[in-house]
Amino acid sequence: MSAAILPDGVEGVLLDVDDTLVDTRGAFAASVEAVWRAYLPHVPAERVPEMVALWRGDPHGHYRAYTRGELTFDEQRRLRADELHRTFGGPPVDEAAYPAWVEVFWGTFERSWRAHDDARATVDALRAAGLRVGAVTNAARAIQDRKLAATGLADVPVLVTVENFGVGKPDPRVFREGARLLGTDPARTVYVGDELDVDALGAVRAGLHGVWLDRPGTRRGDGHLEDPAAAAEAGVAVVPTLTAMVEATGQGVTF
Repeated sequence: MSAAILPDGVEGVLLDVDDTLVDTRGAFAASVEAVWRAYLPHVPAERVPEMVALWRGDPHGHYRAYTRGELTFDEQRRLRADELHRTFGGPPVDEAAYPAWVEVFWGTFERSWRAHDDARATVDALRAAGLRVGAVTNAARAIQDRKLAATGLADVPVLVTVENFGVGKPDPRVFREGARLLGTDPARTVYVGDELDVDALGAVRAGLHGVWLDRPGTRRGDGHLEDPAAAAEAGVAVVPTLTAMVEATGQGVTF
């Protein structure tokens, strides 16, 4: 592992879950396609990627309002569902329509969980190097525990969720609590996540080392900060895959 990514003396690595360890983007794509078939069949198939991009981009910031404690999980999801429908000419998703809608969406979502191809090997390599490993996430613990178990990563402990403080990343308390529960000094802890502002920059501001996982073709757009120059200026390392952090040798990870 490059010294620029894991400086000397690092004791532990905290990992984001969604789109870092687990291919949540792919699961969302399957879920949005299920919604398209059930509710929006008038939309041409070639526009389904636009629908997925709208869901992931969340241009009105409903999910981030949830992580700030301003909305419940179901409130943000219903608002995003309604925005998706209204944008593509579908029926409103009000509180009466939401239970049936979420059965279509969430059922598909859970069945579509898959670990990224590089997740298992990376966790194993980090541990083989003597590093402590844990997860910090903005989603609820019960969901993330099920997600990691379903994707073969049940041994990665979920340490901090949005439930700990009522808010999520980039609040510095979240990162520092992750390091505390991991048993490492924040200054000797690396945080790896797929969102530059919420994950990597948030970690740096909390006193950790930040790594932005910028997988090719997976950026959200819609106002999300996704600027490698800004990352470099803040001292954030940028990698295209988890395995790009890991340098395979006969002795595992090197520093």
